[in-house]
Amino acid sequence: MPESTSRVERWEKQSEVPLLLLATAFLIAYAWPVLDPRLDPDVESVLTVASWTIWGAFAIDFVIRLYLADRRRHYALHHWYDVVLIAAPMLRPLRLLRLLAFARILNRSAVGGLAGRVSVYVAGVAVMALGLGALAILDAERDAPGANITTAGDALWWAATTVTTVGYGDRYPVTTTGRFVAAALMVVGIAVVSSLTAVIATWLIENVQQTKPEDDQP
Repeated sequence: MPESTSRVERWEKQSEVPLLLLATAFLIAYAWPVLDPRLDPDVESVLTVASWTIWGAFAIDFVIRLYLADRRRHYALHHWYDVVLIAAPMLRPLRLLRLLAFARILNRSAVGGLAGRVSVYVAGVAVMALGLGALAILDAERDAPGANITTAGDALWWAATTVTTVGYGDRYPVTTTGRFVAAALMVVGIAVVSSLTAVIATWLIENVQQTKPEDDQP
């Protein structure tokens, strides 16, 4: 293993827990004003400062990882999502994508074979997509003219029907940002359903292969 790669991996291992805590703090700072629009302005200001501070911490983390990488351009290209999320902080609902730090923890905690790892990802991504999608759509839609997603219940119902690709159509986004959120959630939903199908197929194949030698015995 190249020395530069091991340095990056050591940094990622050391920083994963702090990043997870920062991601959790960011989620609280983002979700609180969205769920409580009558929040005290002073508290909202503190949460805004905390959100930008955490954004700065994620930016510093990426700069450090880029510095430790031997092939920096290659590393940046393979972590393009970090570049986008750091370079475009003004897209408020899309800031929730910084919570991909949770995906790193899922990646390290997933053990076992392919089916086990995919199962962890599918469960984690499904829960995250449902909750974060509801927050993002409520943030984007609630104050828009003609909006029909104006409460947390509406947002959660819409996210559930969208991520499962059901789409009843009783709730739908009317803003451009909300439609971007919807498109992202649709893609995640299709990926989750496809992954779930692959997990079930893999599990069936593994069980057939395990029982086949016993069936062949006289």
